[in-house]
Amino acid sequence: MVGTHKHLVIVESPTKAKTISRFLGDAFEIASSKGHIVDLPPKKLGIAVETDFAPEYRIIKGKEKIVRELKRLAKDTEDVYLATDPDREGEAISWHIQEQMRTVPAKKFFRVTFHEITADAIQEAFRHPSSLDTHKVDAQKARRVLDRIVGYYLSPVLWKKIARGLSAGRVQSVALRFIVDREKEREQFIPRTTWDIEGTFSKKDGSFTFTASLKRYAGKKIVIEEESHAQRIIDTLKDRLFTVEGFTAREAARTAPPPFITSTLQQEAFNKHHFSSSKTMLIAQRLYEGVELAEGMVGLITYMRTDSFNVAEKALLSVRSFIHDTFGPAYVPEKPNFYKDKKNSQGAHEAIRPTDAHKSPERVKAFLNEDELKLYSLIYNRFVASQTAGAVLKRYKLSLSVEQYSFVAEAEELVFDGFLRMYPDAVKRERLAEFSPGEEVRVLSLAKKEQVTKPPARFSDASLIKLLEEKGIGRPSTYAPTVTTLLTRDYVRRQKGYLVPTALGITVVELLKKAFSEIIDEKFTATMEEQLDKIEEGSAVWNEIIKSFYPVFKEQVEEANANLKKEVVSTGEECPLCKKPLIVKWSRKGRFISCSGFPHCKYAKPYPTKVKCPSCGNELVERKNKRGQFFYGCSNYPACTFTSTRLPPEEPEEKKEAAPAGEEHARSEKPIESNDKH
Repeated sequence: MVGTHKHLVIVESPTKAKTISRFLGDAFEIASSKGHIVDLPPKKLGIAVETDFAPEYRIIKGKEKIVRELKRLAKDTEDVYLATDPDREGEAISWHIQEQMRTVPAKKFFRVTFHEITADAIQEAFRHPSSLDTHKVDAQKARRVLDRIVGYYLSPVLWKKIARGLSAGRVQSVALRFIVDREKEREQFIPRTTWDIEGTFSKKDGSFTFTASLKRYAGKKIVIEEESHAQRIIDTLKDRLFTVEGFTAREAARTAPPPFITSTLQQEAFNKHHFSSSKTMLIAQRLYEGVELAEGMVGLITYMRTDSFNVAEKALLSVRSFIHDTFGPAYVPEKPNFYKDKKNSQGAHEAIRPTDAHKSPERVKAFLNEDELKLYSLIYNRFVASQTAGAVLKRYKLSLSVEQYSFVAEAEELVFDGFLRMYPDAVKRERLAEFSPGEEVRVLSLAKKEQVTKPPARFSDASLIKLLEEKGIGRPSTYAPTVTTLLTRDYVRRQKGYLVPTALGITVVELLKKAFSEIIDEKFTATMEEQLDKIEEGSAVWNEIIKSFYPVFKEQVEEANANLKKEVVSTGEECPLCKKPLIVKWSRKGRFISCSGFPHCKYAKPYPTKVKCPSCGNELVERKNKRGQFFYGCSNYPACTFTSTRLPPEEPEEKKEAAPAGEEHARSEKPIESNDKH
């Protein structure tokens, strides 16, 4: 493989290039494409609909210099190794690079893939190079063409019927519908009040005290809807002796959780550290591509875009040895723990794990920033826990009765911590004394507790991604970009970490429901993902799938343009100039109020907040700066220059949390060079 001449290795990221260079000799020249080098043209469809939907790829503006440099380097080398990421997108980047180098004479191309950037993995990959997987390339091509068709034809409908500059996407529109539908559920939710009764009891001799809750009456589940009913029960039972109906104390095993895949990592990072999905992936990208340790640049985790629980045999042996040496033989399962992948998982991939079980968070923390350490600790601890023996719990259940009322007490005692030693989770860690059937128990006190049902929670990044995965919508590489796109388009904003649809987002969904119900139907979108998987497997032809979709979709677009009325959101106010209704409109600067008589009447004003400016007393209005960040400014600008990213604290919570979304987006979702494939 290695000759006297240099070999050219091309990766996407400069950081990745720097790390890989440590593990290859002087015979290798490492270069970076800095992501995709070609794409569809930005201002036209760029797809030859009449000739099998062939895409018209062009060099991305600003990438011409990179392409020239790669060609120059290739001329002076014996062969080219394409070492982009091991997924569809990485395969497509490699294919495009190879296509651009067709003009370089007599050049051999090899594909190398690896799931971790370590010396062993890199050297093994280069000992066994292969060729490009054209099925993966076709699957990525189909996704790009499909998404371009949807965006190209759907966006003008939104321009015409809502506002110019809007856009729609296949996966994003379904995700937006989930968020909007959840908000409507919350608005329509009617709280229900019920009452629980909890008692404090003791053994008759007073030797053990515990609590139990009323669960049943006459053998059926009891629901108490009136406080007076709860009080009557308390008055009836407060001086009675209860009898033990049953008592059990059983040991139960609790199995270790699987290692992380993309979706579960994003969910846990939000739940534990409140990281947005995009922030999680940016940090994971750095951990994968390489961190400067004492020995040099080292990739600390395996590839972070995966939906497979597979773990390499060498990694299993290493982590089992680590568990044995650290915690003892009792913590090592008899056989490695295996976890079943979902149906369409990328089986050749690995789960997200540390590249070296002996590089504990404690050992590398001096080389990581705070957020990197938090995420690495999550990944490390979860992986070690996944191969640790299960925990053993002793679960107690005690049933008490008097007349026809049944109370139940439950407790859980940790017998053996197992994986919980590495990945702690909630365990009550309390026990119940032994009881015998028929034993009498004394009630010390009874109390009623009001329970008010809550509306379904808004989606967070974590819960939305979980739902998308469960429904089979999108794939590991699309989860974070989907959320980012919704925020960027102002279809959704963050409030206390949760995703809340804007008026614009709600309007877009309502229009799509009317005219493109199939596009935002979860089953259709999931089926399309399955078709893309079949292309990757080689059991379907990419343009045949596009052919079956295009005619029906094009007809829906034509019907929408002809029959849909322009969406109008009224403010309920009259124009002060012509008395026609005022309506909400959207522009690149955000929403504003306009006269419905435009263009004959040009009255317009910023979107109001009904909050007074603390400087001059005029109304604050919502504005959007050039970076897409929302803020509040005085309506009396430029006479008053007050601005704030938050409304005054005395205002309702919903308004207080609306502003920081843009600021958070700019901070936590700013792309880094190594992750910017486009």
